[in-house]
Amino acid sequence: QVQLVESGGGSVQTEGSLRLSCAASGRAVSTYALAWFRQAPGKEREFVASISWNGKNTYYTGSVQGRFAVSKDNTKNTVDLQMTSLKPEDTAVYYCAAGSLSRQRDTRDWTYWGQGTQVTVSS
Repeated sequence: QVQLVESGGGSVQTEGSLRLSCAASGRAVSTYALAWFRQAPGKEREFVASISWNGKNTYYTGSVQGRFAVSKDNTKNTVDLQMTSLKPEDTAVYYCAAGSLSRQRDTRDWTYWGQGTQVTVSS
């Protein structure tokens, strides 16, 4: 069992920055790939970024490539999402997830989920 707790959400203006953090705890948590998903009102939850268990491989959805950066600290069991050049369309609840394979982008492939943190970007 793995527990995930997100933090760092908030409200910013367009072109602003935010850093989200996810604290993971539980058995063998450092062996899991971690990911960020987001869900905007009225839309399905979508993949944002992921990182392999050892931090060597990262994946991003096209709309955030070059603006967001995912990182993992296995000594602290945390995964961060640094978000820059934020746009109103980035507004969503952001979720942290843990799973076996970092390249998976379907929500069904991720086993554990946090409760989410709200990110609001105003124009």
